Amino acid sequence: MEPTTTSFIVEAITRSIVEHQLAPGAKLGEQKLADQFGVSRTLIRQALFQLSQNRLIRMEPARGAFVSAPSVAEARQVFAVRRMLEAGMVRAFITGVTPHHIEALRAHIVQEQEAVRDGNVTSRTELLGDFHVRMAQLMGNEVLALMLMDLLSRCALITLMYQSSAAAAHSHEEHTAIVDALQARDEGLALRLMDEHLHHVEATLTLTPADTP
Repeated sequence: MEPTTTSFIVEAITRSIVEHQLAPGAKLGEQKLADQFGVSRTLIRQALFQLSQNRLIRMEPARGAFVSAPSVAEARQVFAVRRMLEAGMVRAFITGVTPHHIEALRAHIVQEQEAVRDGNVTSRTELLGDFHVRMAQLMGNEVLALMLMDLLSRCALITLMYQSSAAAAHSHEEHTAIVDALQARDEGLALRLMDEHLHHVEATLTLTPADTP
């Protein structure tokens, strides 16, 4: 029997959050998790640290780890900043776009399609977000890529919890249309499609029962 790894624990806790088995604000006790997975508390701490880096949980001194409870207001602010950044990214991307860039984005879209088809919520959420980071990386702009990764991680939990399968499939289709516009070097169309895409994703996330404090 293979030993339980940190990545396995991270994936299992993430799945529990996505499937609402762990609610926002729930406490994650180290000993309880260690007993559940049959591992040391050291391994649990490593997993919790990774989850905190992705902002899926928050670590509070002397209190422990808790499932994050991001507000819809925070998600709206994230998308406002993304729209500003990604409009500039689209313009810059088209200026230097190459067949290799388009090929790389289309390969990424194939992975998205597979994750959406297989119903892999964690994977599809990660891949749909990484599409935007991939554009920045292909441009060779690591600063922009890191900024987008941070913004995406800020609303990762709310995206995981509230984006439906239909909304995820629609996001994938919009990514395909954006790449078509990028390949055609149609800046106006690409800008409009990206702006509409981000508004559509945000709209699916604001359809929550209520903002959490």
